[in-house]
Amino acid sequence: MELNLSGLTPAADDLIKDSDEASFMTDVVEASQTIPIIVDFWAPWCGPCKTLGPQLEEAVRAAKGAVKMVKVNVDEAQMIAGQLQIQSIPTVYAFYKGQPIDGFQGAVPPSEMKDFIDRVVKASGGEAPDDGLAEAIEAAEEMLTEGAAADAAQTFAAILGEDPMNAPAYGGMVRAHIAMGELDQAEALLNGAPIEISKAPELEAAHAQLLLARQAEDAGPVTELTAAVEADPADLQARFDLALALQANGDSQGAVDQLLELFRRDRDWNEGAAKTQLFTIFDALKPTDPIALNGRRKLSSLIFA
Repeated sequence: MELNLSGLTPAADDLIKDSDEASFMTDVVEASQTIPIIVDFWAPWCGPCKTLGPQLEEAVRAAKGAVKMVKVNVDEAQMIAGQLQIQSIPTVYAFYKGQPIDGFQGAVPPSEMKDFIDRVVKASGGEAPDDGLAEAIEAAEEMLTEGAAADAAQTFAAILGEDPMNAPAYGGMVRAHIAMGELDQAEALLNGAPIEISKAPELEAAHAQLLLARQAEDAGPVTELTAAVEADPADLQARFDLALALQANGDSQGAVDQLLELFRRDRDWNEGAAKTQLFTIFDALKPTDPIALNGRRKLSSLIFA
């Protein structure tokens, strides 16, 4: 008698699949809107790929549905490999919300694969902050939202006194100083972050907010820049400056719209400045913010069109 155990754990076929150029948009970009997708770029002639692939599959299965894996043969998907600038294999990328959020090249030990997947799961919101401090972090975030940045900074500092490696609290403290206009202090905090959490999503988001705050100091007038773009829609510098001005005035949606249009017109303008600026805005917003979600989806459609 055969037993059907498919209901107990995610089936292997559900967690790991092959993809190609025709299905990459569906299998990776669209699928990653709801769950991180680990993409293994490999080739039949690649020796290290034959070792890494099975080990990566094992690590993905061990995550029990927190991530999924897609395997892409670069010999059969040269356009995708070119767009993502894959220069050597094996290369592994983690996609979430339509964009790469982490990755590595070459064969790595199984322990590093587990650490990689753990980072990806955490970056996608799959791991909550330490339960003992979660309530305090939530309270500090509420203070920050209500404009009590100084009180928020004190609360975040107290949390860090209990747990110096608490990335949500560290990122929150940086954002509190940004809210108070203390950009130099915020930058000093980021530069002095413990190496163990320096690449955490919360600190990356704070860094993106700091970049936007620095740009806001030199942003031009929205009215004049809007008139310049309307007078000459092909003036990409004016359009980029308008996006900076809109963001400086709190209009993230308007900024994203202008940058997407700039990218559509010339994705390589100023060494891909539109794409870089879009990522900065997306990173500064909460992962669930509709502006970030819709913006990433639209940018992915332009990239892989």
